[in-house]
Amino acid sequence: MVPLYTCCPFPSSKALQISPSFLLLSSRNPKFLPFTISRILRATSISTSATKHEEPIRTSYAGVQLEETVDETKQGKLRLDSWISSRIQGISRARVQSSIKSGLVKVNGRVVDKVSHSLRAGDKVDCVISDLQPLKAEPEDIPLDIVFEDDHVLVVNKPSHMVVHPAPGNANGTLVNGILHHCSLPTVASSEKEVLFDTEDMSDDEQDIFHGASAGAASVRPGIVHRLDKGTSGLLVVAKIIVGVWQDEYSHAHLSEQFKQHTIQRVYISLTCGVPSAASGRVDIPIGRDSNNRIRMVAVPGLSHHGQARHAASRYKVIEVLAGGGSALVQWRLETGRTHQIRAHAKYMGIPLLGDEVYGGTKNMALSLLRPRTPPYYNDELSRLVSRLERPYLHALVLGFEHPHSGEKMRFSCPPPPDFGEILNHLRKIGIEKPISKE
Repeated sequence: MVPLYTCCPFPSSKALQISPSFLLLSSRNPKFLPFTISRILRATSISTSATKHEEPIRTSYAGVQLEETVDETKQGKLRLDSWISSRIQGISRARVQSSIKSGLVKVNGRVVDKVSHSLRAGDKVDCVISDLQPLKAEPEDIPLDIVFEDDHVLVVNKPSHMVVHPAPGNANGTLVNGILHHCSLPTVASSEKEVLFDTEDMSDDEQDIFHGASAGAASVRPGIVHRLDKGTSGLLVVAKIIVGVWQDEYSHAHLSEQFKQHTIQRVYISLTCGVPSAASGRVDIPIGRDSNNRIRMVAVPGLSHHGQARHAASRYKVIEVLAGGGSALVQWRLETGRTHQIRAHAKYMGIPLLGDEVYGGTKNMALSLLRPRTPPYYNDELSRLVSRLERPYLHALVLGFEHPHSGEKMRFSCPPPPDFGEILNHLRKIGIEKPISKE
């Protein structure tokens, strides 16, 4: 088998020199990079093959029927869309959710149109999979940093301030608009009944945020396997789409399943307000929606079934202590992928991300921590630095997954963007220490 990266010479992320701590990527060819906890980046390439998916793969699910009774041995809460997805091999949860919302699913003879409906042992489920509806999004000639591309997936280095998919208030200029143009797809219309969501971490409330006045805008989600917040930069994998339908539904379903099973490798770096009390550790605190602010999540100590809170676990390690303890460069590894997980866990730890106004990392907080630790002659420069904080300083550094068709273990890495590097270098000028911690 010829390694995929040898026959796909797409341009990679441009290298950004911010310090010897980061080993820079070549701007000539994308690399598959191994990752160890002792280094953020390493320049050795890796690609291991595996034989998989030898059985014929279904490429269309329209009209597929399921009539089945929930196993009596099943215990605990079973979500309707998750259960149906598990019973039809290879289908994406987005297709199942569309079918549910279209009134094509019955539980014990009654139509159920709520995707998060709870099933119990013994419930009889009747389901018909709906036809795919076309996407509604305008192709736009937006420059994209394509790190990797083949017939099935794209890996993109998303800049900060770019929204992933159209939603009320962000109809244009999104990653999806750019991908439609990149793949030479025409503008197509969408039925207002068709709203597809395929992120396991998205609650019904969050879906309502994206529905708003434009259901068609939200229906562009099928190609997006996972999301990054608007202010977060870095790597994101996308299943390819074509003319409003899947070029290959299996690619999306397989990648989505890796996220559900938490087998995707995701490593982030951030700048924080303050320094964690321990140089490394694991945060295992459920996350739910803040009852006082629908766009904000909150870490809720206790059982994950408390209210709408769901299990969330993050591992962190302090890479550098900056500005005499006023800030830190922190590495995060995600075990789960809840909405705003790192931002909510960082706030819970008392170290909100620098520039994260929603979660407490405000300019005032940054100044209160940094000014007492800064030499008087640097105060004016510090004020200018803090005034330029425009987003949460969080970057998706490493992304690893199993290719949905070849079975290859693929890992990618890209350095943080210039604004991240600029802030980091200024903080290092004030002071830098290497924490002492064991692997």
